[in-house]
Amino acid sequence: MTPTDAKRPLQLNDLGQLRHFLSLDGLPRELLTEILDTADSFLEVGNRSVKKVPLLRGKTVCNVFFENSTRTRTTFELAAKRLSADVITLNVSTSSTSKGETLTDTLRNLEAMAADMFVVRHAESGAAHFIAEHVCPDVAVINGGDGRHAHPTQGMLDMLTIRRHKGSFENLSVAIVGDILHSRVARSNMLALKTLGCPDIRVIGPKTLLPIGLEQYGVRLFNDMSEGLRDVDVVIMLRLQRERMQGGMLPSESEFYRLYGLSTQRLAQARPDAIVMHPGPINRGVEIESAVADGTQSVILNQVTYGIAIRMAVLSMAMSGQTAQRQLDSEEQK
Repeated sequence: MTPTDAKRPLQLNDLGQLRHFLSLDGLPRELLTEILDTADSFLEVGNRSVKKVPLLRGKTVCNVFFENSTRTRTTFELAAKRLSADVITLNVSTSSTSKGETLTDTLRNLEAMAADMFVVRHAESGAAHFIAEHVCPDVAVINGGDGRHAHPTQGMLDMLTIRRHKGSFENLSVAIVGDILHSRVARSNMLALKTLGCPDIRVIGPKTLLPIGLEQYGVRLFNDMSEGLRDVDVVIMLRLQRERMQGGMLPSESEFYRLYGLSTQRLAQARPDAIVMHPGPINRGVEIESAVADGTQSVILNQVTYGIAIRMAVLSMAMSGQTAQRQLDSEEQK
């Protein structure tokens, strides 16, 4: 998927506020920073005895998961509930579409439930964008991951993790390692890092798992793990997505770990204060050594915590953007 501004008008209202959150493609740096700042303000909610704010009271958020997920689904549920929304979660992969119903028919049935927001996860790239184009105007759509295309809230929670541990992006070297070809997380991270001003974005992996055209994201490519990790501030490991692979892309998982697994010895190539990240689920002994995943430089569990705050920020901002657009439309009709 080529970075483009084509999706920008759909995602933003006439005031430039967030209306849908489908991809990081074309979103301005100011908006990404606003998402991070808003999420920062929500982090303390998780430390309260009553972990709720009333921003979405009376609103209904419908989690529509055409593809299985645990971490993303539960953090979206927690985020919506902490905003005081009513939450419905539908595992559509085991219901209507498996019986032959089209995506459009499923959408119309969901609209009939009078939800205010859909969080959509789908195995096909572009599914969330399709739903946003065809949904009724008052409903906001949030992309919880679509095919190989985008996972924008994961990208933003990774940015929040980096910012809270490293501060500004302007002087950082960040390495993204592993199965880039099949990773929607990698694409969202590359776009976010570039937009936020990171000057040195490195992509490390075997040639068979590096898609053509990565240079357009402003990244440097490495096939040698030790060379790519040298003096980086952040290491983002990716899951090896065997379920998306076709043919002999890798000789074996043990061979992948030998060449590209993050061990204590390999991590020593990075800066001494480098942080280690992973979107999960972790395959220990395939992508990362347990001593690293559980070590002092790992911020993997912090990512989960920050994910709730980012999703609270996106849900609240999109709902606010939808409300502002309705007010604008109403005033124009007068």
